[in-house]
Amino acid sequence: MIIISEECLRKLQEKHNVTRQEVEQCFMNLRGWFLEDSRLQHRRTPPTQWFIAETNKRRALKIVFQQIDENNFQLISAYEPNEIELAIYAKHGLD
Repeated sequence: MIIISEECLRKLQEKHNVTRQEVEQCFMNLRGWFLEDSRLQHRRTPPTQWFIAETNKRRALKIVFQQIDENNFQLISAYEPNEIELAIYAKHGLD
């Protein structure tokens, strides 16, 4: 289950023009691995993880989340990735 707080959902819609449905589609369309964000300012418990996947309309999004347990994910953010993020994910996140 993808848990999205009201505050996060508002930020997704207002700042990034991303919908809950697009986030869900990215989880369903995932073709690579989750990567852990090890930067000091993004460290959390449980760890911050991310991946890049496409929506059903082929819009690439970077999905940032915490895995609460085996089946539950707390969304932190979702937005269109920049070139650096795309390169990192291509190198470390894809099969």
